Amino acid sequence: MNHEITQQPEAMHHFFRVQLSSTRRGARLARLLAVEQLRDWGVRLTAPRQIIAELASNAVLHGHVDGRDFALLLHLSPETLRIELVDTRGDKDLEPTAPPWYAERGRGLLLVAAFADDWGVEWGPAPRKTVWAEVRLRRRDQRG
Repeated sequence: MNHEITQQPEAMHHFFRVQLSSTRRGARLARLLAVEQLRDWGVRLTAPRQIIAELASNAVLHGHVDGRDFALLLHLSPETLRIELVDTRGDKDLEPTAPPWYAERGRGLLLVAAFADDWGVEWGPAPRKTVWAEVRLRRRDQRG
């Protein structure tokens, strides 16, 4: 799958982590901070922006536990961007299913699967759950 993501030729391994409140404001801040960090790294934003938006929203809506935060992690290597959202709702299974056509919600993981080259869930240590997505990068000189 070809994405509109590029990377600077001299890019090394980079890491970004932020912990935020499990609120709508926290989800919005996760998206804003991630977009700025990815811009600094020279990563095009189409797929990562959508993935981060969906995973942050899910962490707040479905992974929320009163009094507990969620974390956003970005790992950039020369070949891959890995996005991780960690929440403390390890008891809730995740399965991307198509909702009825008239439903206004419920397509988040389907969108993540469409934009990511790979994605999954890692459980533990209890009560933690990490939903991750990976997007392969292309160098600017390999467009086409």
